[in-house]
Order: sequence, then C-alpha cells, then structure tokens
Amino acid sequence: MQRYFVKQQQNEQGEYIITDDNARHISKVMRMIVGDEIIVVHNNEAHICEISAIEQEVFARPTGKIIPSPEMPIQVTIACGLPKGDKLELIAQKGTELGMYALLPFAAERSIVKWDEKKGKKNQERLQKIAQEAAEQSHRTHVPDINFPISFKQLVQKFAEFDAIFIADEEDAKMAERTKFADKLKHVAARNATNILCIFGPEGGISRQESKAMLEAGAQTMSLGPRILRAETAPLYALSAISYEFE
Repeated sequence: MQRYFVKQQQNEQGEYIITDDNARHISKVMRMIVGDEIIVVHNNEAHICEISAIEQEVFARPTGKIIPSPEMPIQVTIACGLPKGDKLELIAQKGTELGMYALLPFAAERSIVKWDEKKGKKNQERLQKIAQEAAEQSHRTHVPDINFPISFKQLVQKFAEFDAIFIADEEDAKMAERTKFADKLKHVAARNATNILCIFGPEGGISRQESKAMLEAGAQTMSLGPRILRAETAPLYALSAISYEFE
C-alpha cells in the first residue's frame, strides 16, 4: 500500500484530505480508484484508509486499522557542518531511512560551502521533500525536520535541548585507546534519555577550536572506529550504531 503524510485534521465526515503532488500521484500515477486502500500518516500514526472520493483532492476514510510505528525509541538529531555537492541530500535521504529524527546543518569553520541565502528556502524545501519521500519509502510515521542552516554559536546554544551530545572528532580515531561508542550509548540508555544530538564536521572535519568549545559546553566525543570516515558516511555509521543499541 502506498503511504502518504497529511498535516491537516480530518474533515467533518471523518476523512483525510490528500492534496497537491500526493493527490496527483494517487490519481494520475497510481491510477487508483474509489475503494482502493492507502496508508495515511497523521500525527505519527499510520492509518489504513479507503479512498472515498477522487477529485482535485483525494478523500480517504480510516478503516480503524493502525499500523505499528517503526520509529526508534530515541530521537536522534544529526547536525552536519555544511558539506560540498549533493552530500547533504544523501544524508537527508539515507539518514531518514536509518531513523534520523531531524537534520540540523550548520556553518562550520572548515565548511567550504556557503549557504546561498537567496536560494536557501528552495534548497531547504528540496531537502525536506527528499526526506518525505524517504520516509514514505521506509514506512516511517515521522518525516525528519530539515532545518535551515544555523551558525556554530547557535548550534552550541541548542545543547540544552538534548539529553546527550556527541561529536565525531577525527582526532579521536587516531588515539591508541578509545571509548567505544556502544559503551557510551549504554550509559545514555541507562539514563532513559529521549533525545540526543550527534555532530559531524564538513570535509575538513571539526576544528580544534570548535571541538574545545563543544566539549566545554557539555558534549562528549564518540568513537566511530579507527578509520577516518567521509562527511556523508559518518552520520550513517552513527545512526546504524544507535539503531543496533536501542532497537
């Protein structure tokens, strides 16, 4: 069954109203008809619905059946120093598939890319659409929030919103003795934490000044093994490790 996310409440007849691209996908691409069943996700619940009318909008009536949520028991926000090329798109897509709760790009000291303010909103909307399509494909009930890029100072100010903050520091990978990320996650689980922030640098990594500032603000390093990972690979590694520990 096809899965569609809707934000608005049910109408007076108890139907969900599917609009815009999703409505066209149902009628023009999938060529569905009245009586066909689809999955409508609203407020993080996946409802099996029956199409009751197809007009410019599509109306879907819940059957009363709800599909269990596949969401991770802990919310993981990924903060990435702005990378080059289409790497942010890859992180948005694959991170969504792996259970990411939100994506928070930030302007790191070593970021080569500068976010174009004029095209910023359009870029954000494109990334949000990529995340939604990935959420539909991976049968999620939550579409990760793709935030507008913030400054490093603003990133540190957000630390108070999280139960634990981890930074992926490539200098940690070079150490002879490292505390395994799995061990640190066990401590997080023991504290019944509900949301964590994982921070990754751009291609050049996190600067010493940034690392010092974050550690002083309460962050801790996470070891992703002895190999140096690419900017787009490290977040996916961390999400996989978190999934293994908590799911």
